[in-house]
Amino acid sequence: MNHLQSSITLPCGATLKNRLAKAPMTERMSNSAYEPTSEHEHLYQLWSETGAGLLITGNVMIDRDHMESAGNIFFGNEAMIPKLKKWTAAGTVNGNHLWAQISHSGRQTNRFVNPHPKAPSVVKLNKLFLFGEPKAMTEEDIHQVISGFRLAAKIAKASGFTGIQIHAAHGYLLSQFLSPRTNHRDDQWGGSLENRSRLLMQIVQECREEVGASFPISVKLNSSDFQRGGFTESDSLEVVKKLSDAGIDLIEISGGTYERVTFFLGKEEKTVKESTQKREAYFLDFAKQVRQICQVPLMITGGFRSFDFCNEVLANGECDMIGMGRPFISNIDSIQGFLASKVTYLDNPPIRTGFKAFEDAAEAGFYARQLISLAEGKGLQKNLNPIACSMFIVTHEFKKAQEKKNR
Repeated sequence: MNHLQSSITLPCGATLKNRLAKAPMTERMSNSAYEPTSEHEHLYQLWSETGAGLLITGNVMIDRDHMESAGNIFFGNEAMIPKLKKWTAAGTVNGNHLWAQISHSGRQTNRFVNPHPKAPSVVKLNKLFLFGEPKAMTEEDIHQVISGFRLAAKIAKASGFTGIQIHAAHGYLLSQFLSPRTNHRDDQWGGSLENRSRLLMQIVQECREEVGASFPISVKLNSSDFQRGGFTESDSLEVVKKLSDAGIDLIEISGGTYERVTFFLGKEEKTVKESTQKREAYFLDFAKQVRQICQVPLMITGGFRSFDFCNEVLANGECDMIGMGRPFISNIDSIQGFLASKVTYLDNPPIRTGFKAFEDAAEAGFYARQLISLAEGKGLQKNLNPIACSMFIVTHEFKKAQEKKNR
């Protein structure tokens, strides 16, 4: 049986037509007004036509002073809904779901966007000299974040998105609040896990009140930060229980932060357990623990490449949705065949410069350039220089930030 092609009905009643999801990948392509462009429409129609049952957007931001990328889209103005409707129409041509991933980057806002971003505490991110020292958030700042997520959920639903995902992983703001490594607060938003998870849980509650009971709400959550003194697996399991009780519809499990990019690197990453390295997917060991404490549908992203393994994992009930990111760029023409079991493996070779300090930047730059090329209708670009790719993110971010400032 081809389990990838089986449908799944979520707790809210919405049905996904199959078990393959295009996982979130930042697009970096908004116009100078932080709006979607014709490139978004073209790219998402391509992805819709792959046949995947679920597409989740890259970060859409609730605060334009805290963008993960200067090329993000900002969901803070209902006047942009007509443009968003063009995007959602293109991205659902094949009867799939299209969910908006809603986020705030906190201290992971690069200095071209904001040299002193707001964060739970004054804990600077040291990565490629791209990030400035953050300012600790006030109580008012925190409540503005809650309101921002609620407004973004409202805009997403009104624009034709069929669900939302709240981003609480990868070291972005909600992940920063969850982690004792980045949250040193001594008020109701810090200290105990109950307090550190308070912001995420209030946002989930507010978004559910806004969109209603039948609209899918997902949360992307780290299994761990993979950093000493950070968010641990036991912390994550406690938060999973809370999310289950709150009535969310899908949990996507990932891991890591910008300082420990386990969610992005290949299987040689030392922080991935040896037992997991023997299989394709990075977070299946943790998924087994999640299964023991809740029955919320579970999506695992990271490492899946062979049809047989995806089918096996679904057949065994280890997860409910298979999330893939980079294959939807480098293997976009093979996704239909993969769903039909006619393509058995999606080869995704790593991008290497030969210089350890540049490796993750080269990976990020390579796939960012390819994604933009697909969106512009140019197809995949062969033989991109890895060193040049490692510089792309910095140069692109500077260019997009200047575009916004000069508007």
